[in-house]
Amino acid sequence: MGHTRWSVGFALVCLLVVGVGMAEEPPHPEARDRCPVCGMFVAKYTNWIAAVEYEDGDRVFFDGPKDMFRYLHDMETYASGRQAEDILKVWVTDYYSTRMIDAHEAFYVAGSDVMGPMGHELVPLATAEEAESFRADHAGDPPLRFAEVTPDKIPGR
Repeated sequence: MGHTRWSVGFALVCLLVVGVGMAEEPPHPEARDRCPVCGMFVAKYTNWIAAVEYEDGDRVFFDGPKDMFRYLHDMETYASGRQAEDILKVWVTDYYSTRMIDAHEAFYVAGSDVMGPMGHELVPLATAEEAESFRADHAGDPPLRFAEVTPDKIPGR
């Protein structure tokens, strides 16, 4: 997909989700839910689960944030028939609390010594302070905000 197309689509995801009323209860996968990017069953990776929730109530789960971002950057491939403007909320699991938080509020650290279910991962943290503390303990690149996670910043590409 061309740079301009993913930029426009991802910008829509960033802007529209921030402005839409947010669901209150985080979604939880069932045993049969698979990541649409890699095909892994997601429920057993409770410390890494990410989710996209659509306005119609459908939810898509991922075994980690990096696959979630791959999905959001290439919805044409991974979410045929879906539009970014149909997304209600995007969730990630905070590394320290292991609670699902709003993905737009999280800070993401790549390049650390912490591995996710599929190797190097974008580690989501709830605050800038936690992101810096995490980096002190586990190395990694400077924290990124949601809109700063471009395809070239996703580990394993």
